[in-house]
Amino acid sequence: MVDFSVRMKQRSTTREGLPGPCGQPTPCGGTPPAATRAHFRLNRLWWLLLVSGTALAQQPGSAPAREDSLNSLILSLQKSHTLQQHAPAASQAQEKPPIHLEADRIHGTQDSTITLEGDAQLQQGPTFLRADRVEYESSDQQARAQGNVHINQAGDVYEGSDLDINLQTYQGYFQDVNYRLQENQAHGTAERVDFLGREELAVQQGNYTTCQRVEHDPDWEPAWQIHAKSLHIDRANNVGTARGAVLEFQGVPLLPVPYLSFPVSDQRKSGFLPPTVGLDSVSGLQYEQPYYWNISPNRDAILSTSIMARRGVNVGGEFRYLERDFSGELSGSFMPDDRLRDRNRWSYAYKHRHDIAVPVGQMQANLNLNRVGDDNHWRDFPRTSHSLTDRLLSSEGQLQWSHQDVSVRLRALEWQTLQDPDSIITPPYDMLPQLNARYTPQQPLAGMDVYGELDTTRFRADDRYAVNLTDGDRSYALLRVSRPFLAPHGFVTPSLQVHASSYRLESTPLNPAGNHNRVIGTASIDSGLFFERETSFWGRNTIQTLEPRAFYTYTPYKDQSMLPLYDTAELDFTFASIYSPNAFVGNDRFADNNLLTLGANSKLIDPETGGEIARIGLAQRLRFKDQRVSAIGENVVTDRWSDILLGGAVNWSPRWSSNGVIQYNYKDQRSVRYTLSAQYQPGEYRSLSAGYRMKRDASKHIDVGWQWPLTAFWNSPSGEQAAIGRDRPRWYSVGRLNYSMRDKRLVDTIVGLEYDSCCWIGRVVLERLQNSYDTANTRLLFQIELVGLSRLSVGSNPLNALRSNVPGYQPLTGQSFGSGSRSDQYE
Repeated sequence: MVDFSVRMKQRSTTREGLPGPCGQPTPCGGTPPAATRAHFRLNRLWWLLLVSGTALAQQPGSAPAREDSLNSLILSLQKSHTLQQHAPAASQAQEKPPIHLEADRIHGTQDSTITLEGDAQLQQGPTFLRADRVEYESSDQQARAQGNVHINQAGDVYEGSDLDINLQTYQGYFQDVNYRLQENQAHGTAERVDFLGREELAVQQGNYTTCQRVEHDPDWEPAWQIHAKSLHIDRANNVGTARGAVLEFQGVPLLPVPYLSFPVSDQRKSGFLPPTVGLDSVSGLQYEQPYYWNISPNRDAILSTSIMARRGVNVGGEFRYLERDFSGELSGSFMPDDRLRDRNRWSYAYKHRHDIAVPVGQMQANLNLNRVGDDNHWRDFPRTSHSLTDRLLSSEGQLQWSHQDVSVRLRALEWQTLQDPDSIITPPYDMLPQLNARYTPQQPLAGMDVYGELDTTRFRADDRYAVNLTDGDRSYALLRVSRPFLAPHGFVTPSLQVHASSYRLESTPLNPAGNHNRVIGTASIDSGLFFERETSFWGRNTIQTLEPRAFYTYTPYKDQSMLPLYDTAELDFTFASIYSPNAFVGNDRFADNNLLTLGANSKLIDPETGGEIARIGLAQRLRFKDQRVSAIGENVVTDRWSDILLGGAVNWSPRWSSNGVIQYNYKDQRSVRYTLSAQYQPGEYRSLSAGYRMKRDASKHIDVGWQWPLTAFWNSPSGEQAAIGRDRPRWYSVGRLNYSMRDKRLVDTIVGLEYDSCCWIGRVVLERLQNSYDTANTRLLFQIELVGLSRLSVGSNPLNALRSNVPGYQPLTGQSFGSGSRSDQYE
């Protein structure tokens, strides 16, 4: 016996057409979906009153019973929410959920075939069916519908001429169908759709696309679609497969595809990513086809094959994994018999992070390997390494343990230096190995900040440059103690540092072996004051601060000219280094400083938000005696006054900002170096940046970057954009230009054009990157991404070029698919 309720638009002429009372798509007395509750209660009340009245009329003398029955049937209206996306759990748990029937004419009985004619409607749980005629078998829940058939299964909509389906198993077929899937808004037509369950269906002789239909355009055709003999859609696994398919783009069949797999949601899915076609000044015509492999929720891979007309075939890939205690990435490439270099080419990069359980403290192991097969790799395969620079590739492994204030690290570091005959780089020293221990108390000890470090390292030079470099061992101990005195109006921080080191140097053709010891102490005092006042600038209330600062440091002279520079270089002259007690970074040189740094900062702060509106800073050093300690080949510093540093930044609005730093030589009355930049970012996919960098007698560069819609000011939404209510422009220009005023030429150039048609994205990128003073590599890259068919674009060359070179670039994402509500399609 099946519970169901019926609402007739016209009363049937036969008593058999009047079924017994029950609720809407919930059991009798249960809770119906919220949006239908009021209608359900009034409808049931009317129907029960009718049935009760008929029954009582046949039983004279039952007035008291009738009054009690009517009182028990009185129901009140209640407020409710909109129709829920999912049917209530109580309804879903039933093997045979209740059914609601509605039609102009209804024939049949509850235990036999019920026929609905004239605007027939049937609803059971998340399934809604409407047609000219519906036959329903209550015994096995089989439904057959003819004429203007419309069925909605939890938001998936199918319309056609002839339907035969079992509402319990959701198995059956549909003839001459138009369909739309809720998850990704995919739609199409088919000669027949076979329902294989609520999460699985087969489309015969049909097409598939995610391009949104423009209803008011009778000539609308999807930008891309798949025509196939059969389409199998499995929403439980979020995968669709097509057999005997043809991919059509802009009405033109591109290529036949015997078998094609594609995603039916935004979740990760194995499949081919957008290919890239390009012209390369080095490699010639190039085609790259990546494949994404979704191995498991915590593992995936990208496999890529590139065909280069002048060179051959290059295969590569990237594998990623993520576990509870460890994670990593492995990538590599191999080109057999590169015709350009007449040799095999290869590269690999590997990163691994591992948390190791120990009884006390925390331990972590890290591995970072980067290697290529030859010196020309950086020139022939630009921007492919995972290292900080293309020509210095580091391979490093380290084991680190820490507990509270103590940490110990064991590390091995080796460099691969890619040389250019026109620009030789002195290779850094390898560290094989390094053992380092640090003591950094989180809480002050008797009000003092303490830092201690012990280190011993074996340095080894590149064999090709061993004549000019010195292998050796270095051990040092460092202790630094400071005592901050803090107050609301300022601070004073005296500090003492002692550095003791020992060197054991091996012999070279230019220098004999030797042992050297060194102990150097440094005293410094840092101080500053804080002033602020309420004021107004540009008609805006602000808080202005003034923060003068004085920093004095003293280090006695110690001859260090016999020591190699293992990990040491001269600090750049910046606001950070001008308040440093040492002019070098590293542990092989300590400058004999006797100097005072004077500076001041001023800020404008928004009193309501606390945000910084503007800031300006000024600093200069006064040297009381010559600095005799210098890097190898550098002169003694004799100037008493250093260059002046002047820097500032202004946040004109949440969209506009600018900043700059000037290094001014007071003695020569001229600027030595300056950097000026400005940024404008009013919203998504809109950014402009410009900068100017000058270093006297060395370089002058103008740098401009942008991502901006070309049609932002004159185009209104139309076509597919208007169909889905989207107002984002279609055409975008993106790029970055770096122009050398000294050489009068463009150094690095990235210029691209992107087109976002909601259901497909096209990119054309021209890339010219300087790889030496006289040579550059130029590529023209072209790519089409079919949204909904190839959603993932990681690893593709145009996107890599734009992400790496254009400041503030945001990849276009195409249309977004909302889940909506299954009630949206009910009427």
